[in-house]
Amino acid sequence: MDAMTSVPPSTLTIRPVEPHEYADAGRVTVEAYRQSYDGLTDGYLASLADVAGRVAQGEVWVALDGDEIVGTVWVPRPGERLSPLAEDGELDFRQLAVAPSARGRGVGEALTRHVLDLARARGARRVVMNSGPEMLGAHALYLKLGFRRLTEREHPVEVEPGRFLDLRAFGFDL
Repeated sequence: MDAMTSVPPSTLTIRPVEPHEYADAGRVTVEAYRQSYDGLTDGYLASLADVAGRVAQGEVWVALDGDEIVGTVWVPRPGERLSPLAEDGELDFRQLAVAPSARGRGVGEALTRHVLDLARARGARRVVMNSGPEMLGAHALYLKLGFRRLTEREHPVEVEPGRFLDLRAFGFDL
């Protein structure tokens, strides 16, 4: 993407998703995962599209460029966890997704920094997350921001019944 079409992160708005945006936020998540992962099942894609289900279990934040949702991230409510990866005093996040049309514009970094700010405000000591082994661009971003691999927490994770992925674990000490 050339500099003329790039949108600076400062023009993004990050806020909780609103009910009328659930379908669009789910579509962005599905498109992002389809672009990044091969062989996703219909069941897993349906779970990615289910923003209402995620909101029932935590908080879904959206990044907007004007009125367009260009990214999403899922975090737990204060004092809760989304996955077994998180330990006491840690905030985990999942399903950080950037619309394929918005990649390279700082959306993923802005959402990740937002998660770090939420964790600080909630008194967490560390932010943790998993990422698929093929997500090398995301890994580079996390490492650039100061995350480190938590190899001691890496093991196959069942992402849906009978389907396991060897996810990478990352942590950022606050």
